[in-house]
Formats: sequence, structure tokens, C-alpha cells
Amino acid sequence: MCQREAKTTDHIGIRAAQALVVITLSVSIFPHAFSQTPFYQGKNITVLQGRGPGGVGDMRIRVLFPFMQKYIPGNPAIVSEYMPGGGGRKAANYVYNTARPDGLTVGSPAPGVIFSAVVGETGVLYDIDKFIYLGTPLSVMHNVFFTRKEVGLNTLEKLRAATGVRIGVQQVGHPDWVIGRLFAWLLGLREPKFVAAYSATERDPALMRGETDAMTRGPDILRTRNREWVTKGLIDMHAILETPKGKKDPDFGYLPELESFTKSERERKVLALFRTTRLFGQPLVIRSGTPRERVEILQEAMRKTYRDPEFHEAWKKLTGGDPTPLMPEDLEKALRELPRDPQVVELFKKMVGLEPLPPR
Repeated sequence: MCQREAKTTDHIGIRAAQALVVITLSVSIFPHAFSQTPFYQGKNITVLQGRGPGGVGDMRIRVLFPFMQKYIPGNPAIVSEYMPGGGGRKAANYVYNTARPDGLTVGSPAPGVIFSAVVGETGVLYDIDKFIYLGTPLSVMHNVFFTRKEVGLNTLEKLRAATGVRIGVQQVGHPDWVIGRLFAWLLGLREPKFVAAYSATERDPALMRGETDAMTRGPDILRTRNREWVTKGLIDMHAILETPKGKKDPDFGYLPELESFTKSERERKVLALFRTTRLFGQPLVIRSGTPRERVEILQEAMRKTYRDPEFHEAWKKLTGGDPTPLMPEDLEKALRELPRDPQVVELFKKMVGLEPLPPR
């Protein structure tokens, strides 16, 4: 071999050795740069719902799934599991205490888990300040109070004069229970009866069969599932609770707002506390201790979902209204600003529990 060829060979060998050193160092220093498989690829995410299947709350959560799958790198399968009980407390307790902090279990407890924690309800084994929030698709949550037409209580005067009006609600501690009691308290009903024997889907036929006289319902459901009740005049509507206050519903904004029936500052503060907890809508949460990179993946996926025009279209097709999402950081801010005045909380406890409605 000539001297020139030997030098060329040596030069090539040196360059190859240098390249090998660079690759080795890159792999050891930046291992994630060479990882091509997203964590969520080939995995399942379980959304644990604090409600039974088939109701409005279930449908509102499941409409998120295709978009979550779209925006989570790796496109994992997303499935629901149901754990009703305690107004969402059972599911919240499970996510907080039992679910592995691996980013593969997302909790969707009922909206009542926030106010249940604020008032220190029995069975609350979670800390709302330590959940990691993924936002909520629904923060505008109005409620209309109405009676069945056949009962004949077509004015507020007749409603207030009646004794023992039967109000159909879900289980004790559920938001429907609290909302029904707030309406009864502030409208000044005489000895109202709260029939807490129905699931979300059972309350409608119970009202129409005459097992109950009154109930509350969101405007979006009155526009869709219960549309005939409105168009055929099967119900008499009396008042609305706006969340947030001042956000008028296009169809039912003419109804008197519940705060107009309050008689004192303490009553207004109780109503304000409830409104703030309702802003959380149907929050999605994961367990504290989940690796930060997975938290960021899930939170960003939810931000993109909430902003996706196709999600807004799918939601409107399902509910008849527009979604009103709050981002993860919005819920964290609302949590910091949540009213926790001990005297107001103590009064609000009477709304949540089985105690008689407080005197006015």
C-alpha cells in the first residue's frame, strides 16, 4: 500500500471513530431524543365516571373521547367505567386513593364532589386542592325549576301556597338534590317533599306518571330530550338558577333568577358558594403524583380538544347548546378563589344533607 492510500484509510478510520463517539454520547445524554414510541401508544385510558351509564352526564363525557384520542400522542384507546355513589364521592375517593398515578386513569366524578368537599360531607376521602385538573367541557350550568302541568301550579303564588310539593331528585348529596332544596328554600315552598329515588334517566317518566310534582333541569336538556314538555305545554316553569350569574339563556332567560328571591346577605352568599362550585361543571381529574410529562400531555390534549371546532359541533349536536369549557389553569384559579367562609359553609351544609331546610 502506498503512503497516500495509508493516510486516506487512516483519515476515514478516524472520522468513523469520531462519529461513533458522537452517537454514543448523544444516546447517553439525550436518550429521549431517540425514543420513537409515545408512552400512550398501545395503551388504554380508563375514564372513571361517578355516575351510571346512559344519562346526560355520561354522554357529555363520552363525546370527548374521539378528540382526546386524537390529541394524545400514541392515540390510546379510551373507555368508560362507572362507579356511581355518594354524589360522585365514591369515584373521587377511588381516583384519589386507589388509582395508580400513571396517567392511565382519568376521573370524571359528578359535579357535587367540589361542594361535598367544601362542606366536609361524610365520605369525602379526597382533597380537592391536591387533584390534578384537566379542565371541564361545561361551566355554564343553568337550572330551571318547573312543575307538571296537571298539578295546576301555574303561578308562583299557587306554587308557594301549595303544601307538600314532591320534588324528584337524585340521591342525597347529588347536585340535583342540592339544587332542588335551594329552589324550595328560596322560593318559600311549604313543607316540600324530596323524592330521592331516581337515577338521571328515571326522573323523567316518574314526573310524567305523577310520582313527583316538580323537578329541575338544565336548559340544554329541555331543548333536546325534553323538548316536547316545552312545546306541548306539559310543564309550568317558575324560576332559573344561572351559573354563572348574569349569563342569560336564550330560551329561558326571561324566568326570574333565583337570587331575586333571597332575603338576606347570608342567603346570597350561600347561593354564591354554590354557583362557584358549579363552575367546575363536569371536571376531569387525575391523581396527584402522576409524572409531570404525562400530566402535560393530558392537559395539552384537553386544551386542544376544548378548542377544536369539530368538538363544538359534536357537542351541539348532542346537547342542543354550545360547550362552555374551562382550561386546566382556569379550574385551578377557580379553586383558589372558592368561598370558604365558615359561617356560610355551615349554612350550606343544611342544603347538602338531610337536615330540615333552615328557617329564613
